[in-house]
Amino acid sequence: MAMQHLTDEQIRTWTLEQKDKWWLDNVYKGDMPQLTLRSAITGMMLGGVLSLTNLYVGAKTGWTLGVGITSVILAFAFFRVLSKMGLAKEFSILENNCMQSIATSAGYMTSPLITSLGAYMIVTSATIPMMTSLTWMIAISTLGILFAFPLKRRFINDEQQPFPEGRAAGVVMDALHTGDAKSGMLKAKLLMITAAGSALIKVLQSEPLMKALHGMKADAKGFFVHIPEFLDEWIYKITSVKWFGGVELRELTVRVDTDFVMMAAGVLTGIRTGISMMVGAVVNYLVLAPMMIASGDIHGKVVEGVTHYGFKPITMWALWCGVAMMTTSSLFAFFSKPAILVSAFSGLFGKKDPSKSSDILANIELPMKVFVIGIPLVGGIVVFLGHIFFDVAIWLGIIAIPLIFVFTLIAVNSTALTSITPTGALGKLTQLTYGVLAPGNVTTNLMTASITGEVAGNASNLLMDIKPGYMLGGKPRQQAIGHFLGIVAGAFAAVPIFYLVFLKNGPSGLATEQYPMPGVVIWKSVSEVLTKGLSNLEVSARWAALAGALIGIILEAVKIATKGRFWLSGVGIGLAFVISFNTCFAMFFGAFLFWLAKKKWAKKPDAWGNKVIVENEEPIAAGVIAGGALMGLLVIIIENFLL
Repeated sequence: MAMQHLTDEQIRTWTLEQKDKWWLDNVYKGDMPQLTLRSAITGMMLGGVLSLTNLYVGAKTGWTLGVGITSVILAFAFFRVLSKMGLAKEFSILENNCMQSIATSAGYMTSPLITSLGAYMIVTSATIPMMTSLTWMIAISTLGILFAFPLKRRFINDEQQPFPEGRAAGVVMDALHTGDAKSGMLKAKLLMITAAGSALIKVLQSEPLMKALHGMKADAKGFFVHIPEFLDEWIYKITSVKWFGGVELRELTVRVDTDFVMMAAGVLTGIRTGISMMVGAVVNYLVLAPMMIASGDIHGKVVEGVTHYGFKPITMWALWCGVAMMTTSSLFAFFSKPAILVSAFSGLFGKKDPSKSSDILANIELPMKVFVIGIPLVGGIVVFLGHIFFDVAIWLGIIAIPLIFVFTLIAVNSTALTSITPTGALGKLTQLTYGVLAPGNVTTNLMTASITGEVAGNASNLLMDIKPGYMLGGKPRQQAIGHFLGIVAGAFAAVPIFYLVFLKNGPSGLATEQYPMPGVVIWKSVSEVLTKGLSNLEVSARWAALAGALIGIILEAVKIATKGRFWLSGVGIGLAFVISFNTCFAMFFGAFLFWLAKKKWAKKPDAWGNKVIVENEEPIAAGVIAGGALMGLLVIIIENFLL
């Protein structure tokens, strides 16, 4: 059933009161079940499990992926099956929407683990107590909810901003519940099949686990089924493959691996980002790294008289170029769109006051008193926790609260138009601010940026999640409660697993070759530069940082001048400087395969390739990520604690 929406002229000319009345009369679904016990439990369970996929992907790439559509398809299929078995009624469309609100909130709240908190632990060489991390993440995520909902009336009810990713979730739910049920079940089946296949591959990739399943000791030799992590291992058993300067290619991380999770992540990021990352990887690992090894600026580790390099020594030099490129590219793109900055603050002091313009939705929207009381209260708690947990001065913490308001307005405008939340760029702006306010204090720089950047990003992402609820006629106050439930679910699922998997050896276990934690490395590096200066860097690294900064600006300027027709991205190229070549290649390869599929079948609507692959790109990729990431974490636990 086609969803109703206002015309462009109505959006432009109608008052907020008229728009609210139209929504109430034409879209609102009244007392249709929404935040029910089963939608809450399903959302918390799926959100808790799927939040772990963000730990895995974040540890590899520094990014987090949305889990909303994945949870929507899984919940729809689960209750459809139970309904056919006579064990339960099917999910209502609003139950599914509320469920995805909870699951999405759980996924978003994991971000600090793979950014600011991880960076803090590396900088201080101390493991933050688990309850401290859990409390901190719940507090700043809750503050994000309180900053998000007051802006809903303006950005969603009044301006009807698109929030593309949120709109996509709404369209998927409408199609599943009111359209072709066979199509919905196909998406669910593909997701489950690819998840199972990806999980099986992760098991087969674990040599210790496969030996145990074959009844062999860890050091025993013999035949057993095993998929090697790297496809070039057999070559190095015969001979070495060296690059110029006499360095083996595998020492430069130039290898082909079997990480299907990263291939699927590449599918979701797209061919343009994949190509940008591949270009950056070639330049970094095949050109710059060998040159710096030859000059002595990249220092390897000597083992039994042989010098070994690998990801960590290379990235300690290369990250400065990559971070500079990503930062300037993001900031230039951000500030090159003054309309976003102007619109962020327009209407705040004009004649329209969303809280007073209409009370027709007074019993549906979340009451304004919740924000008037909640923001100072929870904000005060965050400031207090920052002081007792991380020794952030009270006055510096207080300054962060109004900065959240400013940065949230800016971030929401970007998210509303593009689905891109500039958390990284806003975090850097906060770090620059506190580099002036608290010079020389690395931990204050990190944790104040955690408050502003993470809260603004969380608020923006949650508004994108509220969009489908508005499209489908749901109750915002029930989604608000759902968001908090998701925060709790994500915290209690992701934090213990993060500590168990990545911190079993303390902070030294973060940012390894297998799990480079690019987000952690970037936050740490920027804070150190802003507080310690550039004097401790190699001269070549300083020049590389300058070159990266300039290239980031040039690439983004060309992209803007060509109206997006120029494919290379400064963020994509820069990211390749802080993750390994093999991961870049895996992401590129996944994006390339689906790009080829679209070229072959997208214009043939009746072809099986279009119906099965092209039209189900997201469920296929989401299934591979979910199955592989979850099994990957489980395999790590088994290898380290049970074998």
